[in-house]
Amino acid sequence: MKITREQIIKSLNDIVGDERVITDEQVLKTSSIDRFRKYEDICGVYTQPIPAAVVKVKNTEQIAKVLKFMNENKLNVVPRTGASATEGGLETAVENSVVIDGSDMNEIVNIDPYNMLITAQCGVSLQTLEDRLREQGYTTGHSPQSKPLAQMGGLVATRSIGQFSTLYGGIEDMVVGLEAVFPNGEITRIKNVPRRAAGPDIRHVIIGSEGALCFITEVTVKIFKYMPENNLFYGYTLDNMKTGFEILRQVMVEGYKPSIARLYDVEDGAFHFSHFAEDKCVLIFMAEGPRGIAEVTGKAIEEIVAKYSECTKVDSKLIECWFAHLNWGPDKIAQERIEIMETHNIGFTTEVSGCWGVINEIYENCVQRIRAEAPDITMVGGHSSHSYLNGTNMYFVYYYNIVDCKPEEEVTKYHNPINQIIVEETVRLGGSIVHHHGIGKARAPWIKDEYQSSYYILETLKQAFDPNGIMNAGTIIPLNAK
Repeated sequence: MKITREQIIKSLNDIVGDERVITDEQVLKTSSIDRFRKYEDICGVYTQPIPAAVVKVKNTEQIAKVLKFMNENKLNVVPRTGASATEGGLETAVENSVVIDGSDMNEIVNIDPYNMLITAQCGVSLQTLEDRLREQGYTTGHSPQSKPLAQMGGLVATRSIGQFSTLYGGIEDMVVGLEAVFPNGEITRIKNVPRRAAGPDIRHVIIGSEGALCFITEVTVKIFKYMPENNLFYGYTLDNMKTGFEILRQVMVEGYKPSIARLYDVEDGAFHFSHFAEDKCVLIFMAEGPRGIAEVTGKAIEEIVAKYSECTKVDSKLIECWFAHLNWGPDKIAQERIEIMETHNIGFTTEVSGCWGVINEIYENCVQRIRAEAPDITMVGGHSSHSYLNGTNMYFVYYYNIVDCKPEEEVTKYHNPINQIIVEETVRLGGSIVHHHGIGKARAPWIKDEYQSSYYILETLKQAFDPNGIMNAGTIIPLNAK
């Protein structure tokens, strides 16, 4: 028999102290969801089970004790740091879950420029870390849109990918070592070495686990020289996405690595570039690094684009201005909430990945089906943001009007049907749903097993599933739970 909420709170108080166990009703309500249900939150309607408490831990040992207690009593835990999640990974989907908040673990443990490493606790803000590094002439090379909000533990747990990924890679390419606590309270530390060759790389059981397998307490990532004085910006307008995808492909295949390589369609581009690209797609590059490398990369991009007469170059200052306003902080989120209340228009993003041979078809089919089948769509478009040797990622951006919708109906009436279309078309054509702009949506019950390759991995890790067999991507479920 599970213990009562009152017993849970008393035990947590005994473990970490009363001042670190939060039971305020409004805090618990807002802690039951993330920005996946932002409309519910704006309207003050909370449909998920309310957690028993939020525990503001101060060190790894406290996390180990709390997890051991929760595990012994078969109670679920939701790990959290920056709380910037957008995919439902922070939902407390089971009664009397406990949210473990690691945001107070915010020490930058070590900056090691000789070995080009930085070690930070899970609650260190990426913006804070970047500011400290840039003062010393270094950077992590990681810059997701949530940079002002995101913290290091969550970035690793969600397999985050930054806006400079074509050059620096995703977070999985940056992590060297880490510390984590498993559901039974055991603490593990993966040491900082350049490479491993014996068996599977255990780091990748933890990176991208979305909080389902453990609580990440400390991470060590690579750092790079920071040379913004060498940044070169390139922008072009063009008539269609197919040509843009081909240009991106040629740049990648020829071996060049700009830090930014983006392609916007007309609809998505209108949000950013209407002042110079009306009814046009927009192709953007940024080259950076040592001056010689940046210049060679920039020259190659110009030569490749010059093969396509439909491409018109735009003033690089326009692209530099766009670059300076990429990230979302608390001010933009607050403004978004106001706009949603005033307009009843709400927007989301879903990211997919596909090889060069299928990505344009995925893009066209998804957009066409959403326009034809989704209810009350006010805008659907997208952009390619992360390119690789063999393909690229595509963000689908969509807005819909919810004026006649109850807050608790929004996800199932509007959001899920759109994502079902994206998943069906992407997987049918050989692509996949990727990282933290997609994996959370794989929890939805309308997604069939074969739509997510990660399903087959997680099937053997039973603690990553809820009793109904649906991926519970954000919750540490006790070992041996039924």
